[in-house]
Amino acid sequence: MLERHALLEKHSLLLSLAIVVVVSIGGIVELAPLFYLDNTIEEVEGVRPYSPLELAGRNIYIREGCYVCHSQMVRPMRDEVERYGHYSLAAESMYDHPFQWGSKRTGPDLARVGGKYSDEWHRDHMRDPRSVVPESVMPPYAFLETTALDYARIEEDLIANRRVGVPYTDEMIAGAKADLEAQLDPYGDLATRYPKAQTRDFDGNPAMISELDALIAYLQVLGTMVDFSVYEASAPENLR
Repeated sequence: MLERHALLEKHSLLLSLAIVVVVSIGGIVELAPLFYLDNTIEEVEGVRPYSPLELAGRNIYIREGCYVCHSQMVRPMRDEVERYGHYSLAAESMYDHPFQWGSKRTGPDLARVGGKYSDEWHRDHMRDPRSVVPESVMPPYAFLETTALDYARIEEDLIANRRVGVPYTDEMIAGAKADLEAQLDPYGDLATRYPKAQTRDFDGNPAMISELDALIAYLQVLGTMVDFSVYEASAPENLR
C-alpha cells in the first residue's frame, strides 16, 4: 500500500488525476441529491414576501451599505442566542435576493431588531447615532429624513423579485403603489396580502413619504414574521 502511495507522490500527473477523481466523487455525492429536491428550504409559517414599503426600505439598506457593518444571521451558539434572540432559520431569508447574512459586525446583528426599538429611537439613531449609542462609529444618515422616496417604479421591483422566486401575485404587483401608501396610514389594511404588516407613519412626518419611512419599516419587520415560541422545543441541546 505504501509503495502505491509513493508512486502517486513521485508522479505529479498521476497525483493530479487522483485528486480530480476523488474531488469529482465527493462533488457528485454532495450535489446529486439536490437534483431530486424541489426545495432545500423548509417553509416556516409566518414568513411572507416584503410589502412594497419594506422592500423599498431594503433597497435603501443595501444601497447605503448597511450590510457591510451589520449581519443578519444569528448563529446557533449560546452567546449569540442570549444576545440577539433565537438563531436564524434558513426560511427567514428565502425571499431575500440577495440575502444579508454577512460576516462583519462593526455594529450589532440586526436579524431580530424589529420591535426592539421605537420608531423615535430609529429616527434619532439615523440623525445622530451617538445621541443614542455614545460609542457608535456609524455615520449619520439624516438626509434620509428629508429625501422623498422614489417609488414610481415599485411595481418593477416586485416583478424582478417574482422572477427569482418570490411569490408576488398579479394583484400584489398591480396594487404595489397603493399598498406602499396604505402602510403609512395608521388605519391602512394590508392584512390580506401582507399579514402582520405594521401600518403607521414611521418617520413622524405625514407631509411626505421619505426614504426614512421605508428604511424604518424594513428594520421594524426584521425577525417579527415567525413565532419563535413554537421552535423552543426543537432548539439544539447546547442552547437549552
